Amino acid sequence: MAAFESKPGLRAVLDTFLGRSSESVDGRGKRGRRRPGGGWATIVEPAPEFEATSNQICGLWPFAAGSSLTVEGVPLGRHQERKALVCADPVTWFMKGFILNPSAFILGRPGLGKSTLIRRMLTVLSSWGVVPMILSDLKPDYVELIRALGGQVVTLGRGRSNINPLDPGPAAMALPHLDEEEARKVRAQLEGRRLNTLGGLCELVRGDRLEDFEITALRVAIRVLDPDMGTPPLVDDVREVIESRHPEISRVIRDRGIESRYHERTERLIDALQGVGSEGQFGDTFARATSIPMVLDRPVVFDMSEIDDTDTHMQAALQLVSWSYGSAAVQGAKTLAAAGLAPERIYVLVMDELWRILRASLQMVDRIDAITRLNRQLLLPQIMCTHTMSDLRLATEEATEKAWGFVERSEMVYLGGLAPKEMGNLEEVFAMPVKERQMITTWSDTESDGEDGSPPGLGLFLLKRGSRPGIPFRVDLTDDELVVNNTNTRWAAVEADRRAARAARDAA
Repeated sequence: MAAFESKPGLRAVLDTFLGRSSESVDGRGKRGRRRPGGGWATIVEPAPEFEATSNQICGLWPFAAGSSLTVEGVPLGRHQERKALVCADPVTWFMKGFILNPSAFILGRPGLGKSTLIRRMLTVLSSWGVVPMILSDLKPDYVELIRALGGQVVTLGRGRSNINPLDPGPAAMALPHLDEEEARKVRAQLEGRRLNTLGGLCELVRGDRLEDFEITALRVAIRVLDPDMGTPPLVDDVREVIESRHPEISRVIRDRGIESRYHERTERLIDALQGVGSEGQFGDTFARATSIPMVLDRPVVFDMSEIDDTDTHMQAALQLVSWSYGSAAVQGAKTLAAAGLAPERIYVLVMDELWRILRASLQMVDRIDAITRLNRQLLLPQIMCTHTMSDLRLATEEATEKAWGFVERSEMVYLGGLAPKEMGNLEEVFAMPVKERQMITTWSDTESDGEDGSPPGLGLFLLKRGSRPGIPFRVDLTDDELVVNNTNTRWAAVEADRRAARAARDAA
């Protein structure tokens, strides 16, 4: 036996015959252990092998539901099934070529962590050199984070800072340094933003759409007052130049030389401009020059939390103007960088609480659509957020289709907890299987199931990209992030005051 075992290559044969294994000292090998309960197998059959295309044996292909997760992007949390780390954000994925447009949309019922997900993205992106721009914070959800990041907080509201809707921003300063063709493109972009913003404010005040000739009159009036974009006019200036029956405006209004016809065709437009101006419902908020220019080298948030929740028109108006102003400022930064006048920076724009502006006026869907399309032309990453698809269901089918288009055109859609009736057309757009629909529905339960009082769907999201299988994950926060992620600080303060008062009464 010793001689037999000493021959090269024959020891393994003998080990196999005797049930021994050279891989471990306890006799455990491919056949198991040769002892009671050791799982010994006399014959080990090889596993069957198949060779065919994935179309022919798709039922046997183990990775049909998805492939391995990429590690490119902001680390968001753990995959709920594989426990792998989920990394994703619209900026990184666009730069890596994973998506065609740097856009994301977040949907989920209130209190389930939508703003927390956005704050996680902004925190990490900021450390990577991306500049966050939160263009409307109504609760506030982002003020503490921006302060922690060393950014700028601009407080808006009645009696607070002013924003001139006709302010072209820093892009106007770059116009003299651009060649003729590039200057023409930038000027056209700025004119479009100014007209879209002022027109949107007029429609918000008036409650219906402007006529085509009224929009043309606005465009010409702005050009008459500021032909080279050197001195931004005010809303009252636009109203006064239209009231004066300027020859250029008279020409485009087609009054046919009849003064009464001119007044008839401009009367409603003048009324709307007066409503936007210093004597209108917004006071001087949009009637004066921009009081606090937006910085371009660090994070910025427009804090609108001081506006009363019942003041819906004011909220919608400030959202419209701040989104347009912030987009124009970022466009200006990119223009200055292209001209060699400033360093190149990447910005990400956050448009939260979308439902408020859409509910204020039916016409706002066109204004927001125009802003998002202008941003796409400039490849400005943007993150839009609202509660449910029901928020985007408006009074007419045409408006609803446009609002739903915001979600459909987003390359990345994060779905939090949603009830079945709140999903709208998500099932058709993303071809969601039953498992994914049940998952989202389960997360929509707002009743607490734990000692901390949190709902079961808190922090849970399903990342969808077209018809691809969704990626379910839970947002994981560090201890430092928890400090700036408590959006119920006011409630906590009220509760603390109540407890202190109760303790004082008990002591007395």
